[in-house]
Amino acid sequence: LGLVGTIAEGDVGPVDPESGSSEDEEELRRAPGPGRRGPTGGDFSAAFVFGEAEAGGEGTWAAALCQLRGKRAATTLDEKIEKVRQKRKFQEREAKQAKARDKETEDNQTKKRECEDFSRDEEEDVESQYSLDDETIFTKADTVKVKEQRRLKKGEEAESFFEDASQYDDNLLFQDMNLSRPLLKAITALGFKQPTPIQKACIPVGLLGKDICACAATGTGKTAAFILPVLERLIYKPRQAPITRVLVLVPTRELGIQVHSVTKQLAQFSSVTTCLAVGGLDVKTQEAALRSGPDILIATPGRLIDHLHNCPSFHLSSVEVLILDEADRMLDEYFEEQMKEIIRLCSNHRQTMLFSATMTDEVKDLASVSLKNPVRIFVNSNTDVAPFLRQEFIRIRPNREGDREAIVSALLTRTFPDHVMLFTQTKKQAHRMHILLGLMGLRVGELHGNLSQAQRLEALRRFKDEQIDILVATDVAARGLDIEGVKTVINFTMPNTTKHYVHRVGRTARAGRAGRSVSLVGEEERKMLKDIVKTAKTPVKARILPQDVILKFREKIENLEKDVYAVLCLEREEREMQQSEAQINRAKKQLETGKQETVGEGLERSWFQTREERKKEKLAKALQEFDLALRGKKKRKKFMQDRQKKAQMTPEERSQFEILKSQMYAERLAKRNRRAKRARVLPEEEPAAVPAGPKRKKKLSVFDEELTNTSRKALKQYRAGPSFEDRKRLGMAQHRKGGNFKSKSRY
Repeated sequence: LGLVGTIAEGDVGPVDPESGSSEDEEELRRAPGPGRRGPTGGDFSAAFVFGEAEAGGEGTWAAALCQLRGKRAATTLDEKIEKVRQKRKFQEREAKQAKARDKETEDNQTKKRECEDFSRDEEEDVESQYSLDDETIFTKADTVKVKEQRRLKKGEEAESFFEDASQYDDNLLFQDMNLSRPLLKAITALGFKQPTPIQKACIPVGLLGKDICACAATGTGKTAAFILPVLERLIYKPRQAPITRVLVLVPTRELGIQVHSVTKQLAQFSSVTTCLAVGGLDVKTQEAALRSGPDILIATPGRLIDHLHNCPSFHLSSVEVLILDEADRMLDEYFEEQMKEIIRLCSNHRQTMLFSATMTDEVKDLASVSLKNPVRIFVNSNTDVAPFLRQEFIRIRPNREGDREAIVSALLTRTFPDHVMLFTQTKKQAHRMHILLGLMGLRVGELHGNLSQAQRLEALRRFKDEQIDILVATDVAARGLDIEGVKTVINFTMPNTTKHYVHRVGRTARAGRAGRSVSLVGEEERKMLKDIVKTAKTPVKARILPQDVILKFREKIENLEKDVYAVLCLEREEREMQQSEAQINRAKKQLETGKQETVGEGLERSWFQTREERKKEKLAKALQEFDLALRGKKKRKKFMQDRQKKAQMTPEERSQFEILKSQMYAERLAKRNRRAKRARVLPEEEPAAVPAGPKRKKKLSVFDEELTNTSRKALKQYRAGPSFEDRKRLGMAQHRKGGNFKSKSRY
């Protein structure tokens, strides 16, 4: 499987100087899209957006940011990058001026004019990054070719555990679904014209109160598919007391805020109340909201368990509907124990719904525990990407792994300058790419787990408001987030599994729009590429960057290494200053208020696991990762010595570390799949042939009965010998067989 595909004779590879100028993109735009009837595009309206302004005032995102005011860093990373850039520019000007003074007077005057012009351009922030000789680098186009495609034979059958209901009425409208007027009014206000396939299939089944296990492609409206039947149920049967009747669990905080926003908009014309309980936001505010008993609670597992164990008046015994969004992620190894605890505390008599774009074996395990006679609704396969997504791949040769940063920089500078999401495997690499691209003059933001909640929400807000052009993120942003206008998704390395890839590229080409994904594929990742090409429904492209472009950007990155180090030093100094200030403030507070109050304030919140159990679990996972990556004591020892010697990794080592993380996850997943099935609370239903009459117990033979009978009576009888009745019974049996009792006696 070569990445350089073949095209017909006489055809030329499409020139792609900008993000949306290729012929294929034009075809995608001319395809039946929003507002036009077609096989898929007719399900969406041209005016369809996930708006954020609710009827009551500020949006959910703004409200979450209001809670986090005052928790931001003293200076942002962009300010530090700009400071280093200005310092570098000043040094370059000084060097040029010093060089100019050494030359003759005439040359000196001309050079001074050039320096002055150059400095003016820099102050206006329109400086040229390269000389005139390098202008050809920007005008040189990439080669894009079509990859050869092999169809995958599909012979999967639905398990007997599920009742399949993937077929739906294609002519069904929202008005035909028996929804209440407040909901129809909200649907009209949001611009929903016609239900999507997953909504046509799920809403009628959800209204019947059945358990659902649903799968549909990214960006097809799964949130409305599970929220609408829940709201109809709450409106039809109003609550008698202030209790929480619906629980929606999501894997990430940002997805929780988004689901809460959509729920509030759909419930804006009804009296249904909602509450958001995710990590990173104020605990006391959430506790006060939970005490009032909201109808719908949207939560992440960790914060929910925290409230269950520390908020006395809050419980899950009254929950009538449990919804797991991105359900396959919910049974990840890091969520497994938390999900068991939540399901244990939930009511047994409830409706349960699972939704995801990728259904895995772990979800089936969860379904067998928590679902009762579930209905399986698979509108799309679990590896289907969005219908209008154009997939491109760039091959990385075995000895060119260090070119990844240069290739990504070239793509973002030359071809895809705006509305781009760049996914990396590690938080460290995401932070480095933010610094590198910022030093190149691009408007960049980052989103990963090392940031505070305020920084994460601020990065998302700036990207949505087009204040930044590129968002560098880890897989924390790969699920569920609906960001309008994302044109391109770039994968720095291929993700852990094909299903992770489906979620990443699902951030673009949403709601019937066109989009593009560009993934960098090394030799160790080609197996995943083959699987993607086999399952692709549209032609897959191979993009080739000119080698001189890659070399030029690699040289540029090497020259910027000192500036990257300077930014990291500034960050470390600021972090140390903040820690010192926090210690001083804590000491002052203790001196002023006294020890009694501080002891009362510092009560620890309880958790369903002890500290020792949590420590053992984390240590076991860390050791598991370490052992999978480096088996053997010698390799581990060498790895530790090398890490201590090297303060800074080379580009090749950074790329290998990114790929290593993916391989560790894949090996861990394979190891889990090889394990024996666990004992379940509800055993799986196995169709067994039921006998017509009552089942008779198999009678043991006399020999077996004597061997297994150890009672006192049997022992006494054995010592005394057989009784007259036993000899008579044995003689009759031998006579029926035609034998002789005397010759075949047991004694």
